[in-house]
Amino acid sequence: MTSNLRTTSSALAGERAELLSALADQRDLLLITVRGINDAQAIQRTVVSELTLGGIIKHLSRGERVWTQILVEGDGEMPEGMLDLGQYRMTEDDTLAGLLEEYDEAARGTEKAVSELRDLEDTVPLPLTPWSPPEREYWSARRILLHLIRETAQHAGHADIIRETLDGASTTAQR
Repeated sequence: MTSNLRTTSSALAGERAELLSALADQRDLLLITVRGINDAQAIQRTVVSELTLGGIIKHLSRGERVWTQILVEGDGEMPEGMLDLGQYRMTEDDTLAGLLEEYDEAARGTEKAVSELRDLEDTVPLPLTPWSPPEREYWSARRILLHLIRETAQHAGHADIIRETLDGASTTAQR
């Protein structure tokens, strides 16, 4: 099963293109961890936590959609589903192929939104969450992109451990 999340437009240049390329690189590393597995393996827990390969893909897909909405809307409102804990779990109704398709769509949405930004310095208010400081925070588009890169890299590491525990495969060995 393959998916191509490297959708960075060649029309973009400079820092914007570099940040999107770095995000695409992290997505590519994540996708290596699900190469060659089936739905039963994608939903299988292999570590003490609740994380699964399918759950990570589902969460990152939701995360990209949520952060893109925060960036585009710029209203400080909480995007629907942002705090939904179900985003971390692959269910029996989910398929890995379907989750990968959703992730690909989310990636394209992020790329489109970033390509249409006026400036990476523009800031937006963040939604108030249970872990937010009492005063509203404002992040630049650049910081949101850096957050997506960090989040994807962190979960790609989780996925690599899960995959190695599942069947011994690792991102490094599969490159």
